[in-house]
Amino acid sequence: MRILNDEKGLTLIELMVVIVILGLLAALVAPKMFGRLGESKQKAAKAQIELFGTALDSFRLDAGKYPATSEGLQALRVKPSGVENWKGPYLPKEVPNDPWGHPYHYSSPGEHGDYDLYSFGADNTAGGDGENQDVVSWK
Repeated sequence: MRILNDEKGLTLIELMVVIVILGLLAALVAPKMFGRLGESKQKAAKAQIELFGTALDSFRLDAGKYPATSEGLQALRVKPSGVENWKGPYLPKEVPNDPWGHPYHYSSPGEHGDYDLYSFGADNTAGGDGENQDVVSWK
């Protein structure tokens, strides 16, 4: 085996420079990407609420009323007692939590219409801005 003296590799300083450059790029790009994550969760919650609204309207067409608050969104999957013309399930899968892992809030009759369906956002409390902003069915 012969070792050539003219073979070159990266020095420790060159490796450090590359690592610093990669770190700076990550520091600039990461905040922008995480900002989009919160925005996409808001959009996902709005889309789910609209899907639930369509299912609730189908339930109302068949049963003549929206599910009561006590029956909740589970009435879209399992026939509630006392509902004669239930033709569900109205959702193909179980009712998911909101994108932040909290259950959706449902009441019927609602304060803003026949029903209120909403998520409190990331902080799971009323009000807020950005990712903590409420996502509601009546707006």
